[in-house]
Formats: sequence, structure tokens, C-alpha cells
Amino acid sequence: MNSQATVSVAILSSNSLYLDATHLSEDSLIIQKKIWALVSKCKQSKAFIDIVPAMNSLSVYLLNTEELSHWQATLATWWDEINAQNYQGAHHKILTHYGGDHGPDLDYVADVHGLTPKQVIELHSSAHYQVLFLGFQPGFVYLHGLTAQLHTPRRANPRTHVAKGSVAIGAGQTGIYPADSPGGWHIIGHTDFTLFNCHANPPSVIQPGDTLQFVCQESTS
Repeated sequence: MNSQATVSVAILSSNSLYLDATHLSEDSLIIQKKIWALVSKCKQSKAFIDIVPAMNSLSVYLLNTEELSHWQATLATWWDEINAQNYQGAHHKILTHYGGDHGPDLDYVADVHGLTPKQVIELHSSAHYQVLFLGFQPGFVYLHGLTAQLHTPRRANPRTHVAKGSVAIGAGQTGIYPADSPGGWHIIGHTDFTLFNCHANPPSVIQPGDTLQFVCQESTS
């Protein structure tokens, strides 16, 4: 690890800052845990209109534009002081129906890796996943923890319609479609779990830093 490297905090606009940790040499997941801990600390300050974590970076939007320089320095200081291990997100169990009409690509994923559909289900549902960040759609969770045995290149021809609740694999990631949309990931299952509700606070039930596991409700032999 390069002990001289540190985050940079740049001014984006008259009321926003961008913290960039993408260049650091620490393990990416460790850096991401510090991002989540920093988000929690920023929320407690009540100084921001919005706080937007991404992969190894963070954007914040201030209530008071006169405090821009103060928070530019404070965020860098907080980063150096934060212990990532102090952050603990919520854990979610996602009841999932695998295969059949619920997972039309399960057999394909199994064949690609020389596995049975049952083995794919066991591998997918036995892992504990870390929520890295939200993106693509409101409530769409990007997860860390998919076993390399299930890494599957995205579909050559994306579907024009993927149903809300579809559980899918795309390259080295797995995720859940929070709403109907086009999509190029391989659908292996389906859940009735609601990821996004615009009337709730927060609207995204699952947050960056949370953990989740898929709980099999229906298997395919």
C-alpha cells in the first residue's frame, strides 16, 4: 500500500464536492466500506441536501454554499480518521424462485459452466453479497460476492423487456431488476421483494453497505 496516497476532494459546483478514492491502492472493498462509513457520518451532520456514493467515490451537495471550503477540508480529514470496520449495514433475505418461467436462463448458465441447474442455485443462494452502490435504475443494487464459478458474459442480444423482480447474472455480478426494463443479463430467478418505493423514506429499501442473501423458494432439478 502506498502510504503517501490519499483521497482528493474537488469542487464540482457552487454547492457540491466530489471525493475520489479510485486511485488508492487498498483493496477496493475496503475503500468502499470507508465510503459507506463516511456517508453515515455525513448524514449525521445534517449539512447536505444529498449524498451520493458510487464505486470508490462520493458526491455531496451542501445546504450552505458558504461552507464549501470547510467541507472540502473536513471530508479529507474524516477520511483519514474513519475506521471502515465500524460501519454495519442492514441484512436482507431475498426470497427467490429459481428456474422455469421464473428463470429462463438458468439452464443456459448451468450448461456454460458445466454445472447442473441445482448446483447453480446452490452456489448463487449460498453466498452473502455486499451492496456496493445503487445505479442503472432507482433501487438497482450492484453486488459484490458472486462466485467466479458463475461469472457469465452478458447476453449477445439483450432482451427488450425484463420483468420487475428478475434475479440475473451479468459478467461478474448478480442483481435484481427493480422495475420492468430492457436488460442484457441472464435471468435465473425471480423475487417479489420490492426494492424501490417512491413513497417510502428512503425510497430504496436496500442501501449501499447493506448485505443480502438469496433464499431459494423453488429449485429445479
